[in-house]
Amino acid sequence: MILELDCGNSFIKWRVIPVTGGVPLIQGIASQPVDIVQALLGQGLGKIPRCRLVSVRSDAETQVVMDVLSESLSLSVTKACPAERLAGVVNGYRDQQRLGLDRWLAIVAAYDMCREACLVIDLGTAITVDLVARDGTHLGGYIAPGVALLRGRLLAHTRRIQYDSEETALVLSDFSAGRSTAEAVDRGCLIMARSYVCSQITFAESYLGGDFVTYVTGGDAPLVADVREVKCVADLVFRGLALACP
Repeated sequence: MILELDCGNSFIKWRVIPVTGGVPLIQGIASQPVDIVQALLGQGLGKIPRCRLVSVRSDAETQVVMDVLSESLSLSVTKACPAERLAGVVNGYRDQQRLGLDRWLAIVAAYDMCREACLVIDLGTAITVDLVARDGTHLGGYIAPGVALLRGRLLAHTRRIQYDSEETALVLSDFSAGRSTAEAVDRGCLIMARSYVCSQITFAESYLGGDFVTYVTGGDAPLVADVREVKCVADLVFRGLALACP
């Protein structure tokens, strides 16, 4: 078994998979590494010899995560690092250290899946868009605010727009004009995100031509799953992690 971690700025996504890959045996989201330790010890999975992780946290914060896991679970921890090339993809940033590792691994995984030109869109706190040519050259990309960030900034700067967060889950099932503040704000932000994704797919044609694959991942990926034949791959970063730390 292998423990995999995707350490974001706020939360840690984690899962345990068989050595041969496949469906996760257990997975979750934690705020602290100790939460992962407690969850694993409570499952009785037995010895997990290895862990591989990708982190966008500082080196010191990442080291804390690695130390907690290695000391508490007696396993070997491997960390993904920036690279000029990986699995046929050439990093397109001038300063390769500046390309977020989670973003890099998603790019690598997407190209490895199709081995042709592709557009990689990650819909999380931010929406990142990356273009990869047929030969594996990363051409660069774009970063824009995600749905939650759009909503949060709007509410923070508009005093009279107020509603309960519980209303949000009830208003995203259609795109008709909102008849409450919750509907108007959430559908407006969602439509902005969907329109951005659609425009990026159209724009990508000028870089990649008409023949490319579009992959979407991230927490808000299901919100655009019906857009122009995109392929939703929820574990794209983890797939890239397996390539970086086999």
